[in-house]
Amino acid sequence: MPADLAVIGLGPYGMPLAQAAVAAGIPTIGYATGPEAGSLSPAELRRMRSTGFRLSTDPAQLGRVRTAVICPPTPRGADGELDLGQVEAAARTLAERLRPHTTVILESPVLPGTTEELLRPILERGSGLRAGRDFHLAYSPSRADPGSRDHTPAPRVIGGLTPACTESAAAFYGRLTDKAVRARGLREAEAVRLLETNFRHVNIALVNEMAVVCHELGVDLWDVIRCAETKPFGFQAFRPGPGVGGHGVPQDLTGHASRGLRMVELAQQVNERMPHYVVQRAAALLNEHGKSARGARVLLLGVTYKADLADQQGAPAHEIAVRLMELGASVSYHDPHIPAWHVLDRPVPRADSLYEAAAAADLTLLLQPHRTYDLQGLSVKAQLLLDTRGATPTGAAHRL
Repeated sequence: MPADLAVIGLGPYGMPLAQAAVAAGIPTIGYATGPEAGSLSPAELRRMRSTGFRLSTDPAQLGRVRTAVICPPTPRGADGELDLGQVEAAARTLAERLRPHTTVILESPVLPGTTEELLRPILERGSGLRAGRDFHLAYSPSRADPGSRDHTPAPRVIGGLTPACTESAAAFYGRLTDKAVRARGLREAEAVRLLETNFRHVNIALVNEMAVVCHELGVDLWDVIRCAETKPFGFQAFRPGPGVGGHGVPQDLTGHASRGLRMVELAQQVNERMPHYVVQRAAALLNEHGKSARGARVLLLGVTYKADLADQQGAPAHEIAVRLMELGASVSYHDPHIPAWHVLDRPVPRADSLYEAAAAADLTLLLQPHRTYDLQGLSVKAQLLLDTRGATPTGAAHRL
């Protein structure tokens, strides 16, 4: 059966789209742009293949679909800018096979203007076709929520190069969700993702700063948040943590506009300081209990960037481990999703028996509250427990 859809890039944006499309009965080809396809379990692949999904390494297959969605990750490069290398490579591969009347959609996080100024020329040069006349071109920000148990399709925002491009992309997403929201154009749709990502980082930075200040004042921030979130308007609860990981990179637009987003720049600074603050708190707790960080046995629980997800992209656990090692601590870890972990090119010992390891450690740091953790049991077994997520029962552990 010929595929209706090609998902190009099978990482954190492409795989959720492919899974949703297959669940909706859309025959789908998955085309990997990097090693991310290897993260699929054999069981997941079998389930998807049984309902119309095919992995392909043949780029010719990309020219046989009605819709092609470009979804590679765009991580922050060494210069702080988004690395669009995988998006460009995917576009060049698609362009050589692009047929008239195809709908091409970009879902990767990009800055406003990228679809028209970067993607469009690559597609037009490589194909000899013209966007908006011979093929449809649109942008839709991915709204995947990795690890979420709520599989209700989120409304999709769509902005096209032309009104006809918008409607063609909306017709595709209408097969996946009950609500397609039409943006005025490409740049507005791209800016939606920018706003959504920056909103998350700015609000996390606010509660991270509140965590530091409330600790100094002797105020229980977790109780403050519990009470504040009862307000039915004008408030959305965010919670502090040891840092902000994930694939959504905040952008302050410096160098892209006459003035950057100063609040985003400040939020980045706040969030990037959190691993250092966690290590400071850890060292202070050890000192309060008559122990030094040098030589202390420290157990890190949960080293992924999000609970119940085997993804370490940007996880603060790495920097926390490095700083603890620099202080002379002996670091080990436990994570049901990460069988092996290296820091500073050295393997970090993995605890086999969680409760025995917590009992033996001078300090246990809870970084991600995976569902498999019995937090009440851990709080009893651990000699000293610092909960950076506010996940343990009140009074069961020291909280960030």
